[in-house]
Amino acid sequence: MKYRFTTMLAGLLAIIPVSLSSIVFGQSSTGARLSIAVKDDNGMPVRDAVVMVYPAKGNGGVGFKSGNAVMNQRNIQFSPGTIVVGKGATVSFPNRDRVRHNVYSFSKAARFEMKLYGKDQSRSRAFPIAGTVALGCNIHDEMKGFIKVVDTPYAAKTNHNGLVQIDSLPSGSAKLKVWHPKNRVRNGETLSNIEITGGNIKQTVKLALRR
Repeated sequence: MKYRFTTMLAGLLAIIPVSLSSIVFGQSSTGARLSIAVKDDNGMPVRDAVVMVYPAKGNGGVGFKSGNAVMNQRNIQFSPGTIVVGKGATVSFPNRDRVRHNVYSFSKAARFEMKLYGKDQSRSRAFPIAGTVALGCNIHDEMKGFIKVVDTPYAAKTNHNGLVQIDSLPSGSAKLKVWHPKNRVRNGETLSNIEITGGNIKQTVKLALRR
């Protein structure tokens, strides 16, 4: 019996280092973190810019997690002004105002019209095509909003300081796109090539914005 116990204990000890190695490997395989600062020509932070990363290795079949995508109508404005959703996501458009709205878009990525509806009513629509959807209201010309439909899981919107972080990026070369509705370049997207080397990567992108 003593011999059997010693043999079993030796077997367990031999397994433990392998298990620990697997755990450490799992932690290191979570990928790199990319920190982006988006600024205008004057060095001022640009909020609500959408940053998208396209690794050369692809996205592993994973899509952008849109969650509960909502574009409110509040105080005669679209709120928030810009949202990011994955291709195929459904967005709801609740009316939080006391007046009626008629939401529409003439964008290439989505052409639609939501007929007049009032307070506490809502409409919804799916967006199967990646691209930029510019929103308006037939009743209130001052209302403008944007839905950026992305086809990569590595996307996010800058905060009021012009900053954004994207995690779990695979190492290797990648394309970086930064979109803003006032960006002067074609389609509002500035494109550059970057190298993901692991760990924490910091990058600054400057946009020439229309006034």
